[in-house]
Amino acid sequence: MENFDKDLRSIQEARDLARAGHQAAIDISTFSQEQIDAILKAMSVAGEKHAVELAQLAVEDTGFGNVADKTYKNHAAATLLYEQIKDEKTVGIISKDTELKTMDVAEPVGLVMGIVPSTNPTSTVIFKSMIALKARNAIVFAPHPAAAKCTFRAAEIMNEAAKSAGAPDNIITCVSNSTMGSTNELMHAKEIKLIIATGGPGMVKAAYSSGKPAIGVGAGNSPSYIERSADVKESVSQIIASKSFDYGTICASEQSIICEKCNKDEVVSELEKQGGYFMDDAETEAVCNLLFKNGGHAMDAKFVGRSPQVISKAAGFEVPADTKILIGKQSGVGEGNPLSYEKLTTVLAFYVVEDWKEACQLSIELLQNGIGHTMNLHTNREDIVLKFAAKPASRILVNTGGSQGGTGISTGLPISFTLGCGTCGGSSVSENVSPKHLLNIKKVAFGLKDVTTLVEDDKSFNHPELKDVVKECVNKTQCDSSLEHVTKDMSDKELKVLTELVRKTLSEMNA
Repeated sequence: MENFDKDLRSIQEARDLARAGHQAAIDISTFSQEQIDAILKAMSVAGEKHAVELAQLAVEDTGFGNVADKTYKNHAAATLLYEQIKDEKTVGIISKDTELKTMDVAEPVGLVMGIVPSTNPTSTVIFKSMIALKARNAIVFAPHPAAAKCTFRAAEIMNEAAKSAGAPDNIITCVSNSTMGSTNELMHAKEIKLIIATGGPGMVKAAYSSGKPAIGVGAGNSPSYIERSADVKESVSQIIASKSFDYGTICASEQSIICEKCNKDEVVSELEKQGGYFMDDAETEAVCNLLFKNGGHAMDAKFVGRSPQVISKAAGFEVPADTKILIGKQSGVGEGNPLSYEKLTTVLAFYVVEDWKEACQLSIELLQNGIGHTMNLHTNREDIVLKFAAKPASRILVNTGGSQGGTGISTGLPISFTLGCGTCGGSSVSENVSPKHLLNIKKVAFGLKDVTTLVEDDKSFNHPELKDVVKECVNKTQCDSSLEHVTKDMSDKELKVLTELVRKTLSEMNA
């Protein structure tokens, strides 16, 4: 294949991987729960063992984030996720309802295609591999070209671990020669049964337009509101720890801080104490011009996941070495306020409002640019939590950081690196994606009622006029005229019931 162009080679590779993955999916579909759980354990151990190596590769490949935090993300996907899902039933009968006499039977979906972003490449591969195999599926990855090497290595490690525990060959594979052509080929391959798309809006839209069942997740633009009852020092520490985590590459990370006039001074003071740098107007404008080219809303990829020192230097000013976040004041949302858009880096917008009602309205406006994703709230009032639970976000995170809270690391949510945004955000799911989303659940239902006596036995069915018609029909007196008189205004459903009653009565008479 050396004589073929790169795009043609990548397309052929995609076809080969789809065929191999299809066979692997068939082979693993007969595995027992015990076999699956042994494979999952081996994958968890391998993911943890190679967490640092994969983090280093991801930073080298993309330039995004930092090794320490990417290592922890790999740990979360390998170990914390394993601890959360290891006891879940995903094979055969997974639940029974003795009262309703029903059973849920889990079946795999088949070969899954995993689209991997450049912001969280290795943790996403570990995560999607774990949930795919927990549900007895095979998976083939399409990496972002900017993260191709680390994505391929992560898939290779997980595949080797799975095979060492008895999984079929090619159970986890990855395109090594990544192009748009190979990704498109996989999306439309007949062997692919489900697509899990984590990436930019264009890639997610392509997944949903492929004609295949898909789980795609949209962009975030999470506001973080510090309400007047909140512990300001603790709230700020949570926000700083979240937004600086892997230099802001997680889509659930905070994008804006909203505080009230009554706690503004305390919030500003605490932010400055904990590593926040408030930019003046000129510095804010310089950073905005750097992040958003030509007045656009999409960030320049060169500054995704960068430290505040790197960003400030590129914008023409210096910040202290201990600076963790750059903060720019904004007066509104949208045009003329570039920081009101998603910024997957160490920059936050800053807003001041009068009260929670104004914060509500501002949050709704901000969420329009990341609708359905995540909202952060710091408060000690339950009534305020309930007010904000109505906002257009699938995750309302209270008194925690967005990056860690949204992914389930610091909350009770399922640990996930694929966060659904619901239908308002163009997603087929609103939850954190987990093994259950990669299963076909069949229902077994036993009869509870005698279908031959349903009408008579149903005390809630009250149509005495039907009984009169039956009697008239049985007595054969004025049958035609009676039927015409009674049935002329009946619905199709009522006529069907009447027919059943007549047939049953005549049958009893002839017996």
